[in-house]
Amino acid sequence: MITTMDMPKKIIAVTIGDPAGIGAEVVLKALDCKAIAARADFVLIGDRPVIEEASRLTGIALSEKIKIVESGIIKDNSFKRGEVSAEGGRAAASYIKMAVDMALSKKVDAITTAPITKEAFDKGGIKWHGHTEMLAELSGTRDYAMMLCGGPLRVMLVTIHRAIRDVPVLLTTEGITKTIRLANRACRMLDLKNPKIAVASLNPHAGEGGLFGSEEAEVIVPAVERAIKEGIGVSGPHPPDTVFHRAYKGEFDMVVCMYHDQGLIPLKMIAFDKGVNVTVGIPFIRTSPDHGTAYDIAWKGIADPSSMIEAINMALSLRL
Repeated sequence: MITTMDMPKKIIAVTIGDPAGIGAEVVLKALDCKAIAARADFVLIGDRPVIEEASRLTGIALSEKIKIVESGIIKDNSFKRGEVSAEGGRAAASYIKMAVDMALSKKVDAITTAPITKEAFDKGGIKWHGHTEMLAELSGTRDYAMMLCGGPLRVMLVTIHRAIRDVPVLLTTEGITKTIRLANRACRMLDLKNPKIAVASLNPHAGEGGLFGSEEAEVIVPAVERAIKEGIGVSGPHPPDTVFHRAYKGEFDMVVCMYHDQGLIPLKMIAFDKGVNVTVGIPFIRTSPDHGTAYDIAWKGIADPSSMIEAINMALSLRL
């Protein structure tokens, strides 16, 4: 039975994500964790037919203390499972919008979001590519970034969901400087004192003095120098083939990465089941598990809630 203690606690809004995926299952399993239930009160955002199906699947009863907020898009248990659908995309987007409204109006202290897919969003006519861009636009945020945490590694991305061929053109001194500032802000959210931030290079061997590319000299070094003048504890650009090992060993608190997979490959190597995504820059706390909808195992009762548990715990631990 999901229970909460009758005492003032933080209130966390948790979305169930794409109804076809593992979101509803891992959310219920996470909220059934006694250590989680003892730390917060929860608003569960997702249509009741999906939540009740997940309750039957997992055998986890729903406590009356867990408030459920519905969009009304999923009206019965005939919703698609384990596959992309327009209805699922529209429902998932509506849950996010409701969570953002609650956060902006201070009805909740933080939000944790279960996974969605870009394909379902596209099929449902949703214009955003994913959570990060959607959260930023809905909250009127211009400067934002993804921070991924797993084990001793924390990484932040300069570019997010962009093709590799486009990354060199998209990198600018201003964009990298903004990301370094956000990395410094993220360290404050984590209550890290005098943080050490490393900036990864784009090219092998940090460009090898221009032999392997000019991006380091032209855009990355000026960004690092600018951030240092602002008083930020940052260094680089560091070769990507060594900087993550150094961070893993504790030399750096954060690594600023030039593109998505540069940061996520090492992080998922060490924390595949417990990675957490944090959106930095928006005016409220938002975390999510660092995994997808996992259609292949959805609605089979076997999804691991570890990453969702970590995401909720981090939402409770962060401060703006």
